[in-house]
Amino acid sequence: MTPKRILTVDDAQSVRSLVSRTLGGAGYDIVEAVDGTDALDKVADGVDMVITDINMPGMGGLELLGQLRRRPDTKFTPVIVLTTESQRDMRQRAVAAGATGWIVKPFDPGSLVALVRRFLS
Repeated sequence: MTPKRILTVDDAQSVRSLVSRTLGGAGYDIVEAVDGTDALDKVADGVDMVITDINMPGMGGLELLGQLRRRPDTKFTPVIVLTTESQRDMRQRAVAAGATGWIVKPFDPGSLVALVRRFLS
């Protein structure tokens, strides 16, 4: 069986690496993007899930969410927001833009894997 493909989007290399190691170790195929623009280029190859930060230079996570929800190929793709933002209004904005899940950094690797499994099962 082909592993599920997950795109992780964050401007911090350390976060992308941690997410990649965590989910790669759980059997997922990981693709990395440095911002929303890079992510939109990479989703064209097909992904099963997107995990994105909110605050990034260039295209941030909320704009990326909007773009993903307007595309027929990613309209229903699960998107988890992984961010340092913990304010309720930011979370509500992300959900309104189409976020499926939310995790605050720093994150527990086991919690991330459990959330990914929940949405990809």
